[in-house]
Amino acid sequence: MMNDGRPFGLYIDGRFQPASTGRTIRIENPKDRSHLADVAEGDETDIDLAIDAAERAGKIWAATPGAVRGDIMHRAGELLAKELPDLVTIEVDQIGRARREMTAQLGRLPEWFRYFGAVARTHEDTVPPFGGKFLNYTRRVPLGVVGHVTPWNHPLLILTKKIAPSMAAGNTMVVKPSELAPITPLLLGDIFKEAGVPDGVYNVVPGYGATAGKALTSSKRIKKIDLTGGTETGKMVASIAGANLTKVAAELGGKAAVIMFDDTPIERGVAAALFASFIATGQTCVQGARLLVQRSVHDAVVAELVRRTNMIRIGNPQDMATQMGPLVSARQRELTERYVKIGLEEGATLAAGGKRPNGKLFENGYYHQPTIFTNVTGSMRIAQEEIFGPVVVVIPFDTEEEAIALSNGTEFGLATSIWTRDVTRAHRVAHRLESGIVWINDHHRIDPCSPWGGFKMSGIGRENGLIAYEEYTQIQNVIVNLSDEPFDWYADDGQEKRYS
Repeated sequence: MMNDGRPFGLYIDGRFQPASTGRTIRIENPKDRSHLADVAEGDETDIDLAIDAAERAGKIWAATPGAVRGDIMHRAGELLAKELPDLVTIEVDQIGRARREMTAQLGRLPEWFRYFGAVARTHEDTVPPFGGKFLNYTRRVPLGVVGHVTPWNHPLLILTKKIAPSMAAGNTMVVKPSELAPITPLLLGDIFKEAGVPDGVYNVVPGYGATAGKALTSSKRIKKIDLTGGTETGKMVASIAGANLTKVAAELGGKAAVIMFDDTPIERGVAAALFASFIATGQTCVQGARLLVQRSVHDAVVAELVRRTNMIRIGNPQDMATQMGPLVSARQRELTERYVKIGLEEGATLAAGGKRPNGKLFENGYYHQPTIFTNVTGSMRIAQEEIFGPVVVVIPFDTEEEAIALSNGTEFGLATSIWTRDVTRAHRVAHRLESGIVWINDHHRIDPCSPWGGFKMSGIGRENGLIAYEEYTQIQNVIVNLSDEPFDWYADDGQEKRYS
């Protein structure tokens, strides 16, 4: 699927084509900085061409019955499942995430097409009550052309969470993937074409945020922008789109807490913290970046956490034995290293990691050791700001109230996990968390039917579930007068008139 060394074109109107500028983007492998591929670099002109194609296809796709859309999406899911081994390889090469993780993650993707294909087939409109001799019903109709702006950390998963509900609802789309990881979003085009998705329903224009991204988010022809990215980017996009009254959904930054009460077995709690903190080399918006541990078990948890962290196998991400690969780019590693320095300057104790690993294998790649800070307070920058790297801070707490205050004590509110055997406490704490997603005795879990999104500065709108499907529609209300009785408001017949 790697195009035999030729540059990948933009995917517009069911075919690959060069960018209007003729420029390409060099894609590198973060494990050793080797050249992976070249991808066409789109700009404003290409975004307009993609929107043209999407508008033409919209007339066909919006008129396609939901049951037919559902069948096509089921076929897309089955075809995607067949291509997963190759797609996993490319995803790993694009972003450096360990293959054992990427295999597990991408193996879930067909579920989104099955679920939302079923929603397209079965979603029911409503018949609200209405006084008098009237039939009152609603219809959910597509928005039109929507824009998806997707990040590099989960190229296919996050894109799939946007594509599946928007396609099921009858919309057409223009995707602007990250310039770091655009290959797999492009390859989805041929999968959809084979499944029977009409040309122009799915269009992909790789490019940079300042050109292609800006053109997409500022277009008056786009009816909704669905973005996953940093909080500052989200604010800027929402401001641009707002000028056109374009709907916006945005899944933004996070600083997730893992709250560990003292009735959690040490081994289980530490295994949970490792998974929450270091999956995807820490490059995920729901990373368990803050481990809040009840003081009575704090020292034992830290000792075991440090021991287990130092055992994590860093290496070639394509090797199934590797437990952690490199960060995605030089910029992300520099950001991680900058925050390690900030943590030390703030007076935190570096308990594990904190530097690049030694060895010939790591010389050219963007590797960094998994890192733990202790003696951290909730006000420190390393406890407040999103790092997006393999760094976790450990903060002790004494009471349930203190744990809740610490967890809620950032501008973010995307996800939190609670670890306890006390079911009453688990629910009591969950209901007081300012967090869009709460896991109890788990972390990082997701399902196509389960709404996903954050509170506060972690974003607006939701992915997954019926709510995601409905947010890709607009409601039309149809009111039918079933009476044949004459009606003349201005008739002087002495009869009382019904106005509403």
